[in-house]
Amino acid sequence: MIVESPAKATTIGRILGRSYIVKASMGHVRDLPEGKLGVDTERDFQPDYQVMKDKRAIIADLKKAGAAADDIYLATDPDREGEAISWHLLEAAGWKNKPVRRVVFHSITPEAIKEAFENDREIDMRLVNAQQARRILDRLVGYQLSPLLWRKVRRGLSAGRVQSVTLRLVVDRDHDIDAFKPVEYWSLAASLQPDGGRAFDAKLHNVAGGKGAIELPDQPAVDHIAADLKGAGYKVSAVKKREIKRRPAAPFITSTLQQEAWRQLRMSARQAMSVAQQLYEGINIGEGGSVGLITYMRTDSPQVAESAIEETRSYVKGKWGAEYVPQAPRRYTTRSKVAQEAHEAIRPTAPARSPESLRGHLSNDQARLYDLIWKRMVASQMADAVLDSTQIEITANGTSGAAYVFRVSGSVVKFAGFRVLYLEAKDEDAEDDEDENERVLPALAENQVLSFLGLDPQQHFTQPPPHYTEASLIKALEERGIGRPSTYAPTVSVIVDREYVTRERGTLKSTRLGQVVCEQLTGYFPNIMDLDFTARLEQQLDDVANGKLEWVPLLTEFYGPFKERLDRAMEEMPRVRVEEPTDETCEVCGRPMVIKHGRNGQFVSCSGFPDCKNSHPLQKKTGAKCPRDGGDLVERRARGRVFYGCSNYPECEFTVSRRPLPVVCPECDGLLVAAGRNQAQCTNCAYRGPVPEEEAAPPEKAEAAGAA
Repeated sequence: MIVESPAKATTIGRILGRSYIVKASMGHVRDLPEGKLGVDTERDFQPDYQVMKDKRAIIADLKKAGAAADDIYLATDPDREGEAISWHLLEAAGWKNKPVRRVVFHSITPEAIKEAFENDREIDMRLVNAQQARRILDRLVGYQLSPLLWRKVRRGLSAGRVQSVTLRLVVDRDHDIDAFKPVEYWSLAASLQPDGGRAFDAKLHNVAGGKGAIELPDQPAVDHIAADLKGAGYKVSAVKKREIKRRPAAPFITSTLQQEAWRQLRMSARQAMSVAQQLYEGINIGEGGSVGLITYMRTDSPQVAESAIEETRSYVKGKWGAEYVPQAPRRYTTRSKVAQEAHEAIRPTAPARSPESLRGHLSNDQARLYDLIWKRMVASQMADAVLDSTQIEITANGTSGAAYVFRVSGSVVKFAGFRVLYLEAKDEDAEDDEDENERVLPALAENQVLSFLGLDPQQHFTQPPPHYTEASLIKALEERGIGRPSTYAPTVSVIVDREYVTRERGTLKSTRLGQVVCEQLTGYFPNIMDLDFTARLEQQLDDVANGKLEWVPLLTEFYGPFKERLDRAMEEMPRVRVEEPTDETCEVCGRPMVIKHGRNGQFVSCSGFPDCKNSHPLQKKTGAKCPRDGGDLVERRARGRVFYGCSNYPECEFTVSRRPLPVVCPECDGLLVAAGRNQAQCTNCAYRGPVPEEEAAPPEKAEAAGAA
């Protein structure tokens, strides 16, 4: 049996026993050649596949093992890419007269592997051709757009079919933020209190008999109503009660796992998928060898096997009681417009294997991600949460005769249901649900008179859309049908690695370089940069996988117009120099300093070059001071890794891996570093807690913190 990774081979080998030899291909074994296109566009896009240099010894070993075996089973991952890897293995090894079969399983358990052998099959060339078409499309775009960018913008840049449209999403969002003009509006709340009860606030909603909510565009509008309400009495005019049920979220698919891992664990998509791969391939948990803890982590489908549903329901009943188990099992269907294969959701292979039972066997990241996956799956088969929701309307008659209606809503959890275990996180731009507010209100009755304590007018301004986070960007890609589960994490990573986008405190922001690349590509390749076009292309790739479309006509239809635009761009696209401005001036000649890109990364140079050759390394200040010599702590990069060091290097070699904070430890005045979303940890003492307010810094430190 051939799988992709040694960890997977170890786990499966333990399950199959001594009558099987399980080998690892170490991923792909053949690919298009490096350094040239490798696709014959004149002969039906014939690919020139070659065995990778570092896989030649592996192929030789597999040939030898295959020659001595009675049967050969290809057990690469259960998706199109895995199907293509199996085909490449067969072609590279040259097994023509051997019984070679394909087996597919979505979890590495004895039951799943047994079922796979019972349903062995031939390689599905429809899936292989869909993957070939995707690979060739990406090569045609990437290997021809990238040299264009080298000539017109800067060497070392890259462009890709999914990468470029993902960049456009970020750039367009940043443009919307920059162009946003805030609009002033006001709210007016009345502070009220029932006789013998506690006070609460109710917000002005409308005027009785009026259409829609009342608008308060400025302070004069608020002052006018406040004056009209002077001396008014407040009385409860309506009490509306209803029971609300909340359903649990579906088990994870790839995109939702990546989103929730970012929201709750602050794991990047790449990190989450790497850890999930470890959990899938097998961990030694003291049961005689490694065990696959979760099902396959690249999936569009939230479906769950019946056996897993029943095991989960049984666990819930035993843990929390029969009232926490819904009458009928929950079954979930995909929301994706272009879901691939009928995979299972990402779930524990054994729902009864709780996170607590694995304590001591998993690394910190493995434990955190398994806990998230386990809770999501178990909660998905639990009973609804039930809330009692109340909306109260209070009327106050103004001196003008207008009846002003104030509203307040609240809800109380009547039955926690799935919420005893898990509650889904929200993006920053998600709208708050009033019913989730869970404000407890005093018991009130219609016509009850309330004591008036005062009015609270507040000024507000409309807010721009938020910058994308990894979670919200992946959500946008999924909703638009762009890319596939296996592409989300590498796509986000590549636009960051190419410095088209930067990560700043959890958000993604386009750089000047990214904006220039996006503008150039959008002007000359509108289809490549069009969201709908990219989504339609994904649908066509699905049609190839389903046997509805042949892959060569798909490539032909795409390549003709693309090549015409490419030739035109080579001739007509203007050469653009990207220089990012700074707030520095050259100490030699007084000209502005700009950020440039060189062989060793970014640096700051005089805009008067070559007349003035003044330059120095780029230093991104954190606002924190070095605890050794008081120098600025600045961001640095080495081999793709971000760390922070003293600006006085090499005289001072102090470094720290986590982002330093511009406030000091409240217990020892030491250096604080980020330790989670709103938490800080001291590098000098045992303090770990909320990030202190800047005003809380000691007087002798406040001046330095403010200056930073």
